Amino acid sequence: MEERVRLLSSKLFLKHRQVEVVLSRSVFAWKETERSRTRSSGIISNSAEAAHTVQVGEIVAVLRTRGDDHRDNAETRRSQRKAEPHSALYPHAFTVSYVRRTRRHQWRCSDVTFRSADEKLCERWIRVINEQLALLTDRPKSLLVYINPVGGKQCGKRIYEQKVAPMFRRASISADVIVTERANHARDHLKTEANLDKYDGVVCVGGDGMFSEVLHGLVTRIQTDNGVDQNQPDAELVPCSLRIGIIPAGSTDCICFGTVGTNDPVTSALHIVVGDCQPMDVCSVHHNDVFLRYSVSLLYGFYGDVLADSERTRWLGPARYDLSGVKTFLSHNYYEGTISFLPAKNNMGDPRDKLQCRSGCRVCQHKPSSKDLRWEMSEEKEKSDKDRWSVIRSKFIAINAASMSCACPRSPKGLSPAAHLADGTTDLILVRKCSRLDFLRHLVRHTNKEDQFDHSFVEVHRVRKFRFQPRYHEPDSPEHPIESPKVTGFSPICSAPTTCNSSTCHSSWNCDGEILPGAAIQVSVQCQLIRLFARGIEEQQQCLLENPCTLWPLEPSTH
Repeated sequence: MEERVRLLSSKLFLKHRQVEVVLSRSVFAWKETERSRTRSSGIISNSAEAAHTVQVGEIVAVLRTRGDDHRDNAETRRSQRKAEPHSALYPHAFTVSYVRRTRRHQWRCSDVTFRSADEKLCERWIRVINEQLALLTDRPKSLLVYINPVGGKQCGKRIYEQKVAPMFRRASISADVIVTERANHARDHLKTEANLDKYDGVVCVGGDGMFSEVLHGLVTRIQTDNGVDQNQPDAELVPCSLRIGIIPAGSTDCICFGTVGTNDPVTSALHIVVGDCQPMDVCSVHHNDVFLRYSVSLLYGFYGDVLADSERTRWLGPARYDLSGVKTFLSHNYYEGTISFLPAKNNMGDPRDKLQCRSGCRVCQHKPSSKDLRWEMSEEKEKSDKDRWSVIRSKFIAINAASMSCACPRSPKGLSPAAHLADGTTDLILVRKCSRLDFLRHLVRHTNKEDQFDHSFVEVHRVRKFRFQPRYHEPDSPEHPIESPKVTGFSPICSAPTTCNSSTCHSSWNCDGEILPGAAIQVSVQCQLIRLFARGIEEQQQCLLENPCTLWPLEPSTH
């Protein structure tokens, strides 16, 4: 009951109505008084319908409202004209800006202005609310912002200046902005120059490629500062203390969509302002004990071919994926190789259990500790090679690994709908050689509610590690170090299955939108390596606040 103790309670005016306003440690609320809720017929409306609640953690800011402080929009001007008679009687006012949820997981910043005849009362409300906001230590005060001016539809700079920067200023967040001038500008700056001690977080304005730059720069910097050798596949990486914010301004923005539920810049900015925190797994990718990249999704075969082909037509924007997808589908290539993987144990989820990762996910909250993981690995080492690694040799149309659902507006469920953001695993999806029609059926299920894994040629495994060796150079044992292929570069992708030799034709790994230089890779999941300014996708019931009726009466304040 302590958080429901009243800190303040007053009768104030909202526009032309008298309201009772209450502040507790967790909730800010207001409702119409009995007199203002009396209709002309004498019937009093239900108090729940006239009451409003806002979590204190979702208050953006509170400011004193002066006579000339108003937003230049038609709705505000109408409200001001309607409230003019009361403005003269109650000249002192304060405005609370707060998060308001709209459709499809979108957030907006709304304002509510309360008036009073007592200037000291308004000042007290401003002071006490600000005192409660100051207790929210997770909120950022200073941010380092990177803007990609050419990503997506080339509107990153405009999105930041018009939609994000005003929100940061309102919340008194200072931001150092760097507009990138070349590829990997943000990565290189974070690795070598940025003074990370000055900031509470790093924000990238762009698409998934911009996020990948920030991810690599930040993680590499942390490992370098802590003396960790990234070239060691089994190295215990140091998690990043700084959170990463994503302002979507790219072509697909899968990372943002999968962690917030929408690709909306204002929503993402508000998640940053309120200081949300979402841990996230990252895969480390190695070749022959040499570090290549960090990734949250790895795609080989069909999706790798789509990306490689789409790079030639970047000028088409997002439409390039449709064109390349059709071309790659008609080629119907397949690739032969060996996939070996270490299945996840003691985890609560399964790739086909339909248990989607949502805000407050119980699977991610019960993620294994580093001690448990080390114990599990040591236990595995005591077993024979045959028992601890599963090995599959086959011909594949696609091999995908998803550490998150990889959902986006075009594929609302994503590659693996039940993948989890922070449980220390990745979902390994194997699509074996099949007819073009069967593969089309599999692809179509990415856009509907049917089980996309319910095909005889598709299998999915939840794993902690995996390795892939293409057919053209295969080691004697999956436990041997993977060697690089003797050929350099990639042979041309064949145009028809009748001319495709799966023993010599090979694809490229699409690693979060970037093409890897080799096909033979080793992958390990790094549990909760980074944290985002997000909270996971909210369910509808999670968005509901406490019933306003229960806030009256509250326990009286002891102050």
